[in-house]
Amino acid sequence: MKCPHCSTGIHATLQGAQPYTLNAEVWFASYLRCPECNKAVVFLNSRVIAPQGQLGREIEPNFLAYPRNISSRPLPSEVPDPYRSDFEEAVAVLPLSPKASAALSRRNLQAILRNKAGTTKKDLFDQIEEVIASGKVPSHIADDLHAVRNIGNFAAHEIKSKITGAIVEVEAGEAEWNLDVLESLFDFYFVEPTKAAKRKADLNKKLREAGKPEIP
Repeated sequence: MKCPHCSTGIHATLQGAQPYTLNAEVWFASYLRCPECNKAVVFLNSRVIAPQGQLGREIEPNFLAYPRNISSRPLPSEVPDPYRSDFEEAVAVLPLSPKASAALSRRNLQAILRNKAGTTKKDLFDQIEEVIASGKVPSHIADDLHAVRNIGNFAAHEIKSKITGAIVEVEAGEAEWNLDVLESLFDFYFVEPTKAAKRKADLNKKLREAGKPEIP
């Protein structure tokens, strides 16, 4: 996930805090401290108290409680719509609904894998496997895609793979991770090719001016 304070990509384990009972609900806090900026990040969730004092259904899944104003994620100009608009919407709703944000990101991810990576499978789980097996993406992106399925717990929530836009329960950090992976894919499919084309055009201009053959 990215730290909502400094926007640095971090790998940190959430720690639990003492639960708090309010009427018929139990609230749980989990937190981490960013290893880069040393600021705290706090998540909250709650469950109802069922008969015999057992915990019942989840009322609120993990959501970012602090900081409330999550860092913006500006995209490079090379990223086109609809990928851009879906990403920006997923970022905007993240503080209010990680479930909605993750659904938008999964749908966006599936569109990129289909339109840019050329996957032919139907479900997102299989599409990710197809792209990883193709060897057409760098190893770090392949690892990130694999983690989308693990962090999202696709084994327990198959609907995330079959109906990517479904709003379902999310795991801690899942929505943020999906956005991180999308940024990596945007860079690979849109930003770097544009930069490479510009470098080639600049070089060919110099070669023409020098009367030398251009690079095809």
